[in-house]
Amino acid sequence: MNHSLTYYPLRKSLIKQLIFIEENMVELLDLYVSSTFVHDRDFNFFKRYIAEVEEFLSGSENSTYPSLSKVFIGSQVALLYKEDNYVEHFTICFPEKSDPARGYISFLSPVGRQLLLHSLNEEIVLLTPGGETRVVIKKIEFKDYR
Repeated sequence: MNHSLTYYPLRKSLIKQLIFIEENMVELLDLYVSSTFVHDRDFNFFKRYIAEVEEFLSGSENSTYPSLSKVFIGSQVALLYKEDNYVEHFTICFPEKSDPARGYISFLSPVGRQLLLHSLNEEIVLLTPGGETRVVIKKIEFKDYR
């Protein structure tokens, strides 16, 4: 018997995300286009996200406690800033749940978009209004941010 939808909030949340994205694709694309500079736009953004989530779900189907190795919507991410060894936590969320003061950033925000789908222990360069910042993704865990 497969209890994945009943007992695994991570799987349940990711499946709900896929349904939400597919049902609201037009509105999400409009938000994506309006919040992304022309030179940063990737019109396969949602297709790539959906494919990565589906791959994760199929690969973790028989796992009791699947762990995240990539940043998905609903992930809490610990970033290590290389320059000063400072660690900061962000939760990647849908736009309506965004609250930067509490560390909740939209997956469509510049930083959220740059973190999405990157891997645990991956070093990336974040492009921010203050310039380039080197960070390492030190921890990724599921956070149900309802």
